[in-house]
Amino acid sequence: MRIFATDSFPIPLPAGHFFPLAKYERLRRRVEALGLPAGGRCEIAPAAGDDELRRAHTADWIARVRNGRLSALEQRRIGLPWSPELVERSRRSVGATIAACRAALADDVAAYLGGGTHHAAADRGAGYCVFNDAVVAGRTMQAEGLVRRVVVIDCDVHQGDGTARLVRDDPTVFAFSIHGMSGYPKFDEPGDLDIRLPNGTGDVIYLAELEDGLCDSLDRAGAELAIYLAGADPHEGDRIGRMKLTFEGLARRDELVLGACRARGIPVAVTIAGGYGRELDDVVRIHARTMQLAAGFSRRRRT
Repeated sequence: MRIFATDSFPIPLPAGHFFPLAKYERLRRRVEALGLPAGGRCEIAPAAGDDELRRAHTADWIARVRNGRLSALEQRRIGLPWSPELVERSRRSVGATIAACRAALADDVAAYLGGGTHHAAADRGAGYCVFNDAVVAGRTMQAEGLVRRVVVIDCDVHQGDGTARLVRDDPTVFAFSIHGMSGYPKFDEPGDLDIRLPNGTGDVIYLAELEDGLCDSLDRAGAELAIYLAGADPHEGDRIGRMKLTFEGLARRDELVLGACRARGIPVAVTIAGGYGRELDDVVRIHARTMQLAAGFSRRRRT
């Protein structure tokens, strides 16, 4: 399985900042030690260009991000201070999801050890998200004539409000989100299918709701490519998420998503989305397990 990474492009953060930047480097080391990437090493994809970003974002937003003309309020919404490194990493994050989508179409399953920036809308960023990698990547595959229809399967603990807003009037991109009903964002942006779960939801209820939602979404989407946001933040040890999924429950979640797509012959590009555990090693463990399962599904589909 081809796996892409951007951890060679760190961003400067104030001391004590909440964003778990270290998880990306640790995760890359873990998956390479496990021998999961094809060739033994993760790949660094090129940055997305303006033409690609304009498939989801306004020219004004792209230019103001590039030139450092974001207001203090806009930077607070994003939750990260502007820097040239933030711009570069954000572009490379989108580029890596684009690369993972191309690789998935060739090899059934591929992954990016980042992405899932689902709070970014056409003219704004939010919640650690500058550009919406899933929407840009899906539309890039469409523009290149590789697919006609895309489904975004969002299993981050937070609703993909930016994604929902971007594809509201686009019948070719189906937005499915299963998430907590309280927390961030304050208000949901209605997508094609949203499953809102109460605080404290555990494995049994979550997995039953997910299975039903997957069947409905994939039947309705008619997609030729799935982009899967495999957030670690529904875990019971997450500092932001308010759900109570166990390590085993999250692994079963990944199996359900990958299995449902495999059963319908839909290639899957996996991104890792959020994860803010009290123990960073727990977050890395969850994401690495997702990569292991994805690699296993890729091998089984080729046999």
